[in-house]
Amino acid sequence: MRIEQLTFTRFLAAISIVIFHYGKNVKLFYNNYTSFIFEQANVGVSFFFVLSGFVMIIAYGNRENISFLNYIKNRLARIYPVYLLAIVLLLTVKLFKIINNFDLILNLLMIESWFSNKALSFNFTGWSLSVEMFFYATFPLLLNHFYSKKTLKNTTIFIVFLFILSQLIYLLFLKKIMALPFYSIKDLPYHPIMHLNEFLIGNLTGIYFKYKLKLNLGLIYHNGLLAIIFAPFLVFLPLSNNKLTNLMSKKTFVFLGEISFVIYFTSTIWHIFSDYRMNKYFGLDNKVNFT
Repeated sequence: MRIEQLTFTRFLAAISIVIFHYGKNVKLFYNNYTSFIFEQANVGVSFFFVLSGFVMIIAYGNRENISFLNYIKNRLARIYPVYLLAIVLLLTVKLFKIINNFDLILNLLMIESWFSNKALSFNFTGWSLSVEMFFYATFPLLLNHFYSKKTLKNTTIFIVFLFILSQLIYLLFLKKIMALPFYSIKDLPYHPIMHLNEFLIGNLTGIYFKYKLKLNLGLIYHNGLLAIIFAPFLVFLPLSNNKLTNLMSKKTFVFLGEISFVIYFTSTIWHIFSDYRMNKYFGLDNKVNFT
């Protein structure tokens, strides 16, 4: 089952994240009229995680049991070739620069987010795939041993409780009320466990969909707080039937959504190239924001 309207939203999220990271000096995006859109555009990663959870239920929710190895193999076949290509291109760009072999290995294995001060090593955007791999590892267990055996009520209570708990724990770490012995607090926004709530909210949204049918408050938006907002969006967009959603289902927009993965994971390469060109011809310094 495919929901074409949602495929295009992946493109919108990917482009907004790229602009957030690399478009600070581009007047088209950062001006008095549009900057508010992109200043918090890193929440697009959270949208990716919620969407991932939603799509997994749509794709596999009819099954009571899935093979872990087959599932992982299928997921890797879909995402790893593009991810590996991005790494190879980065190696080519950095051909004459010193490369940290440990960082490279972590990125190749997609486990960099589990290590302190390594989440943004080598390919900066790769940390999110490290998180996704954690989701992929947990999903067969959730589907086989929880979703297929628990009632919708118990599933809802569990996921909502975990969502609230994860937000509270994150704030306790952020306010230094709690401390992690082997992991830097500044890297906590990239830790896979801190994003599990987003994937689970996506799962829960998918279950309800499949079977039942610039505010700045000083809050942290990047680690799942907006998952509860993304969830109804995932439900109502496919259910709506208007000119906008019909347009988003067209082949052009679906194609843009399909290539969002390529855009996102090769964005570092385009930035390095554009930074070189801007400095060479215009003497400008592009600053990257990965906060």
